[in-house]
Amino acid sequence: MEYKEKFRKRLKELRLEKGLTQKKLAKEIDVGKTIVCSWELGYNEPTLSRIVAIAKFFDVTTDYLCGLDDFY
Repeated sequence: MEYKEKFRKRLKELRLEKGLTQKKLAKEIDVGKTIVCSWELGYNEPTLSRIVAIAKFFDVTTDYLCGLDDFY
């Protein structure tokens, strides 16, 4: 599975585990809801600074989030 696919799946899984809507997650990391939706659908990829913000928010490593590691 390629990294883009792993990222979008892990982002959605983490979001759902916390019981967040895309809108609530977007607010937490200071982006629009449509941005989160486009990441989860694989249409776009976040910048490095957004990846770091997402990893910090979910308390996981960037490697885990991006599919480079299976442990967070």
